[in-house]
Amino acid sequence: MSEPARNASLHDTTSRPSTQPGPLRDWLAAMRATTPEGRQQGPEAPQPAAEASKQAGWAPRLVATVDAPQAQSQDDEVAELIAENMMLKAKLRLAADRQDEFQILLAQEIRELRGHVTEEIAKLEDLREERDLWKARCEALMQPLFNGTR
Repeated sequence: MSEPARNASLHDTTSRPSTQPGPLRDWLAAMRATTPEGRQQGPEAPQPAAEASKQAGWAPRLVATVDAPQAQSQDDEVAELIAENMMLKAKLRLAADRQDEFQILLAQEIRELRGHVTEEIAKLEDLREERDLWKARCEALMQPLFNGTR
């Protein structure tokens, strides 16, 4: 970097006197003439910060936050949404726990029903065997009667 560039001030206020008009000065004048709502102030109500900056040289411009109630309402809405989200998550957890309990109960009932069906099938098989045994005995008893008449 060249030596003059290092020594040059970034905010050189002497290059343009305050009486000379320019785009930045016009913009600053327009900003000082408007309130935060965008309405023009009359010449009878100058801003205190503008007067202080004229007397003391340069002072930072104070900007009133107009969006503070809106920001507060947005924070309240976000807090309400977070609370609602937490409640919904808790309800979802409870529903999932209940569903797990129902699935456990259903599985147990299905096991008991399978056991009962297995017992009933075993009883049915026993009855079939007994039926087949009695049928065979009846046929054995009836066969001499049918053979003798022929």
